Amino acid sequence: MTAQPVPDPVLTPELRTTAFYATLFMSVGALTVYGGIWLGEKGLSDAQIGVVNAAPVLAMLVLNLVVGRIADRASDWRSVIVMAALGAGLFPIGLIWAEGFWIILVFWTLAAICQAATVPVIDAAATRLTERRGTDFGAMRAWGTIGYLVVLLGTGVMVGQDWGPGAFIWLVVGLGLVRSAVALGLPRFRGAPVAARAGAAGRIGEVMRGWFMLPLVGWAIISATHLILSAFQGLLFARQGIGLEWIGVIIAVGALSEAAMFFVFGRWFAGRFRLRSLILVSAVISVARWLAMAVEPGLGWLIALQALHGVTYGLGFMACIAFITKWTAEDISAEAQGVFVVLQQGFSVVALFGFGLLAERWGAQAYVASAGMAAVGAAMVWASLRLQQPEG
Repeated sequence: MTAQPVPDPVLTPELRTTAFYATLFMSVGALTVYGGIWLGEKGLSDAQIGVVNAAPVLAMLVLNLVVGRIADRASDWRSVIVMAALGAGLFPIGLIWAEGFWIILVFWTLAAICQAATVPVIDAAATRLTERRGTDFGAMRAWGTIGYLVVLLGTGVMVGQDWGPGAFIWLVVGLGLVRSAVALGLPRFRGAPVAARAGAAGRIGEVMRGWFMLPLVGWAIISATHLILSAFQGLLFARQGIGLEWIGVIIAVGALSEAAMFFVFGRWFAGRFRLRSLILVSAVISVARWLAMAVEPGLGWLIALQALHGVTYGLGFMACIAFITKWTAEDISAEAQGVFVVLQQGFSVVALFGFGLLAERWGAQAYVASAGMAAVGAAMVWASLRLQQPEG
């Protein structure tokens, strides 16, 4: 009797991972809209709000590599992802009753650290899963942006209805618990490993090579200029006289552009172009985008510039993830992604502080500094290409 082939389950590993990505940044979307307002309503000063937002970033500069190393040495990356997701869901519960700067700082930081620790590990796990099964990482990752956008817009409606800070924090807690529940359904990610390509790093120390690190450092600088956009764009657009309803549209256009790039990257770009060349394209267009932002263009031009977000951020990010996967062995996947995240966070701290000072004096003209940063990043990527590592 001939054995019958076993069909793929309806809830494939890719579908379960996609569902987790869809919930991964939802609470971040809510906090982007109303987090600062909520902290202010809890009586925190502007300086204290700055500390609350900076503390998790500074902590993760130290912890990311440790988390990545633990994840790589575990029997499967899933265990670390689930534990981090549970922490990111449970710690915000303390914010419901938290009063005063120090208590809020503790629960906010613990929740944010767990959230941030999840990202490089799930990216590493998902890229290796799709590499082994011949499926599309970008299509899964795009749902993280879609989930973020849906909640961002929904929270804007909630704030407009004046539901108040109490409803907001319950929303954040609820979204965190949904993410934790979905994490429990994640598949095992490890299987028969894909053979590492010749020249791929098998130990984290081996990635410290100029041709490998220069594009990642360069694009981390470019990524930091995009975090500047997220932090200051609403304020600067409002100062240009753009209404709140249009500010939401402008932000949404950028997020949709990013998601679209994630969906098409594997089909249109991966395997057709050198990855470092794609990173360089994102860098050069970033320079042009920020210079155009500095002249305070009208609404139509701002929407067009936001539509470039898929190229300046989405293309560069996906190319970097693919570049790391291509030139590192599976045994150091999460740790290598952690290095990339640390680079982004480190430059983001510097960029946010510097741009804030410049924006206070120059307004939108501070984007000239962003263009300068992007130009430095582009030069690093170009220098890496000059080193001519084969197929890099």
